[in-house]
Amino acid sequence: MKEYEVYSSLKVPKNSKIIIRLDGRSFHQLAQDLNLIKPYDEKFYQVIAKVCEDLFKEFSPLFVYTFSDEISLLLDKVPFDGRIEKIDSVIASFASSSFVIHYDVEFKKPPAFDSRVIPVSNDDILKYFKWRQDESWRNCVNSHGISYLKSKYPNSEANDKINGMNLSDIHELLFQNGINLNDIETYKKRGIGIYRKNKKVVGFNKKDNKNQTSYRSYVYTDWELPKFSEEFFKQIGAVQ
Repeated sequence: MKEYEVYSSLKVPKNSKIIIRLDGRSFHQLAQDLNLIKPYDEKFYQVIAKVCEDLFKEFSPLFVYTFSDEISLLLDKVPFDGRIEKIDSVIASFASSSFVIHYDVEFKKPPAFDSRVIPVSNDDILKYFKWRQDESWRNCVNSHGISYLKSKYPNSEANDKINGMNLSDIHELLFQNGINLNDIETYKKRGIGIYRKNKKVVGFNKKDNKNQTSYRSYVYTDWELPKFSEEFFKQIGAVQ
């Protein structure tokens, strides 16, 4: 029956970098079940950040980026011999399990993530993550916009109003009503990043009878991401 597993041998190209993008399945309903605070629920983002940290420690990506219920992992060491079915199924199920562990509530329905594999070159990395960071900004504007409108109008009327507005219209509406998106937390606008940083460690070398400086890497969760640039990805070692 092994021959019936028609997609099991499908692999990513050898020696390539890939991005794994995870998306929460039916998280709109999950948000209602968990009574999440709109437009941004602090506990939810703390949990998503913990999920990303777990993914980083388990699969050793170069970079993990998240906003809303979306997570992107950039890998240069592709696990499971590049087998796409295995990559998608294991990473998605790992993220779902991590989410359940860190949320520590009784869910009405098991949360789940879907997963897709995206082969990329070095030239694609900045383009991809800038695209997703731009989407994070759009999500931020729309989330604050609909939250404000629903505080003033019935849900159906609020939805109708925002559907006829572009981002600049929503931004101006919020500004005119005392909500300046420039002043909100950076992670709400630009997302959260997880990558390795080096820290200086000073110890005493008994043999040489003097202090000795070394550097150790650690997993860093960045809640104050800059706007993505080529320089940023060079600094974190994602591109040469």
